[in-house]
Amino acid sequence: MKIRDLPEAVEKPKGRPRSFDREQALKKALDLFWRKGFEPASVAELCSAMEINPPSLYSAFGNKARLFIEAVNYYERVYWQATWARLEETQEITEAIDRFFSEAADILLSPSAPCGCMVVLAAINVSAESADVVKAVSVLRQDGKDLFEKRLARAVQEKQLPAKTNTAALATVLNTLLEGMSIEAKDGASIESLKSIGQHASKLLPVHKM
Repeated sequence: MKIRDLPEAVEKPKGRPRSFDREQALKKALDLFWRKGFEPASVAELCSAMEINPPSLYSAFGNKARLFIEAVNYYERVYWQATWARLEETQEITEAIDRFFSEAADILLSPSAPCGCMVVLAAINVSAESADVVKAVSVLRQDGKDLFEKRLARAVQEKQLPAKTNTAALATVLNTLLEGMSIEAKDGASIESLKSIGQHASKLLPVHKM
C-alpha cells in the first residue's frame, strides 16, 4: 500500500445517519479537486458537486482541508493500493518495475479516475496557510519513494541488483519518473506514449554482474 491512511483529524460525529452516500460524495469532491486544484475549489463548489449543504460538509469532514485529505486517501486506496502491492509481490525486480509502470500508465489515463495523479496535480502551489494539506501531500510523495526504496533494497539483498546500488537515489528517480508521467497524462498523452515512457523505468536499474 502506498499510503498509511493519513489522519482525517476530525472525529466522525455520532448521532443519526447522514442523508448522503459518503463514498459518492468523496468521488465528486475528488473530481472537483482534480479539475480545479485544492485552493481554487471553493466550499460552495464542493457542496454543489457533492449535493450537500455546508453544514453537512463541515459535520462530515471537518473542513475543506480534511475533505481533501480524505479524498486523496480514497484515491490512493481505490486506484493505487493493488498496484503498489504487486510491486512488492512480483519476485524479479525488472519484471516488478515494468509491471508497475505499465499499470501506472493505465491508472493515470483511466476514464474512471482523475487524469494524472491526484497527489501531483491537485495540490501544486498550495499556500503555507494550508499546512495540513502541504504535510499530507509531502507524506504521500515520501511514501512513494519509501516503497520504491524498500523494493530495490530487497532486490539488492536477493542479488538481483549490485550490492553498491544507491537505492535511495534510484527510488527518487523512479518516483520522479512516475510524477512526470502524471503531468504527461494531464497534458493529453496517449496510452501508447505513456507506456513507452514507463518502459524506460526498468532500464534505469543497474545490471548485476555475476
